[in-house]
Amino acid sequence: MSASKVNLSKKVKTRFAPSPTGFLHIGGLRTALYAYLYAKKHGGEFILRIEDTDQEREVEGAKEVIYSTLRECGVFYTEGPDVGGDYGPYIQSERREIYAKYADILIEKGGAYYCFCSGKDDNNNDNNIVGDGVLAVPNECVSNNDSGTARTPSPTSSPTTDHRPPTTKYDKKCLHLSKAQIQKNLSQNIPYCIRQNIPLEGISEYEDLVFGKISVPNADLEDNVLLKSDGLPTYNFANVVDDYLMGINYVIRGTEYLSSTPKYNLLYQAFGWELPKYIHLQPIMKDRNQKLSKRHGAASYDDFVKKGFLKDAIINYIALLGWSPKSTREKFNLTELEEAFSLDGISKSPSIFDENKMRYINSLYMKELSEEEFFKLVEPFLKKLNYLKDYDLKYLATLLQGRAEILSDVEKLTEFLKEEEFKKFDLNNFIHEKNKTDIDLAKKLLPDLANIVSRLCDPERSEGETIQNIGELLGEYAQSKELKKGQVLWIFRIAITGAVTTCGGAGEMAKLLGGWKCLERINGFIRRI
Repeated sequence: MSASKVNLSKKVKTRFAPSPTGFLHIGGLRTALYAYLYAKKHGGEFILRIEDTDQEREVEGAKEVIYSTLRECGVFYTEGPDVGGDYGPYIQSERREIYAKYADILIEKGGAYYCFCSGKDDNNNDNNIVGDGVLAVPNECVSNNDSGTARTPSPTSSPTTDHRPPTTKYDKKCLHLSKAQIQKNLSQNIPYCIRQNIPLEGISEYEDLVFGKISVPNADLEDNVLLKSDGLPTYNFANVVDDYLMGINYVIRGTEYLSSTPKYNLLYQAFGWELPKYIHLQPIMKDRNQKLSKRHGAASYDDFVKKGFLKDAIINYIALLGWSPKSTREKFNLTELEEAFSLDGISKSPSIFDENKMRYINSLYMKELSEEEFFKLVEPFLKKLNYLKDYDLKYLATLLQGRAEILSDVEKLTEFLKEEEFKKFDLNNFIHEKNKTDIDLAKKLLPDLANIVSRLCDPERSEGETIQNIGELLGEYAQSKELKKGQVLWIFRIAITGAVTTCGGAGEMAKLLGGWKCLERINGFIRRI
């Protein structure tokens, strides 16, 4: 579309522009969520764009993972590669002609220039240039993704002072080529890239809506490569052209871009375009010194889903990583987040990822599910555990719902049901100081308990009662023996499960195991004691 038709004064429009290099990291999902929430709060639009110009790093299927993750989380976009829109294509590798056109325009305006440097200067000295004309300096010019285009401020440092100029800078040699020399080089098909022409003097500054005024001396900025020799743009160029042409007027991204945003603004100004507003987000950290990453365990949305976190809980917790509501409330569904979200709550400090807190929030959502809803979610996790194949999984799920914080907790909560675990039973488990139970009391009670269960297993003697009536019968037995009910229940539960900690009380465990299994285990202990 024509640049003259873009009007940045219209309603709020934000974007999420990930690189398809793997699963969607929690930090990326948070950026998408905040951009979505900010647009929704102000009646605006949120769009998705895929930045895939670094095609060596692209992972097959990663685009589809991004689409499905956002849809699953309810973070819906009005424009994007898979839904279309008026400003596409929405995949950068499909926009080469657009970038080439605007690179030519920028050269005409003096904001960029051709660079034909091959890696050595005229005296065959290393000029820190690689074959396609990019600086051989880590994290400068060579990348088109979020992590390679700007240095990340230290989590504890001020974002206004952390900018550091590159240790080696391109000397603008090709800026001074004559038009005749440029045309000659082009006619001879000499490889080239296109570099940004950064002013040598002055200060570039802008207002960030979270951090305030950010200032960087132009002398500290690099003439970054905008268009590589393969015709693909770097992030430095593509994000500016795409944001403007797509009408993005609020750019929400990580603080690693605080100090490089002046370079992007110089491009806007060279084109004569209106600047967007900027909202930069501090990173999510594992601790004070390390960013959360895959090597620390679960770090992507998919990782947490596989561990048994619910999508609503994930979104809820991620929203609180870098944003605080005006109240002490912690539980928000997506609709409530859309209403509550504001920039006032954005933190200027990094957030520490606390999985225990996330588990707690997840448990709140689990407890609110109906029994049917919970069983539908937990059934796949239960069916993975072969030792549960003979149990009533629906009933077991009712016992687990109030005890599991995440779906995968069901394994540790049911380990006592493994036959090999029961066989390792320690007789000392009968000892309970508060209930005043010990091995001798167990030895005394177990024959009577076996008789009670045996009667329930015999239709001719049960008088219509079943193992489901065991709690009531054990209470009557305790009263007849002048014992506390808790003493009898403890001895009984230990005898049928062998475990101090179970996912239910004596009656619930008896119902789960069934009368015959309870009788078999009690008799086994009688023989052992």
